[in-house]
Amino acid sequence: MKLTGKLDYLELPATGGTLDSVKAFYSAALGWSFTDYGPTYSAFAEGIDGGFQADAGEAAAKPLPVLYSHALEETLAAVENAGGTIVKPILPFPGGRRFHFADP
Repeated sequence: MKLTGKLDYLELPATGGTLDSVKAFYSAALGWSFTDYGPTYSAFAEGIDGGFQADAGEAAAKPLPVLYSHALEETLAAVENAGGTIVKPILPFPGGRRFHFADP
């Protein structure tokens, strides 16, 4: 069951920008398996769902924790009201919608 405000997904940068080396490492070291979604993204489900992004574009290569919300607009307003900064407004992505924020 998904709960609002709980960690739901973890997106990580692929070190060196390539999925092949990251997947080979985690497969060999920890026995992880992956599902590819195009040439720049590969998902895993190893205790927590997540994925590796090979090309972050203009974004810096850093982890992106994804928190679940059943009412995205209300959560965005709560983040702003608590002093958070909306870095990216609500946008669609494979699997739903999200926004990015920075804490105060």
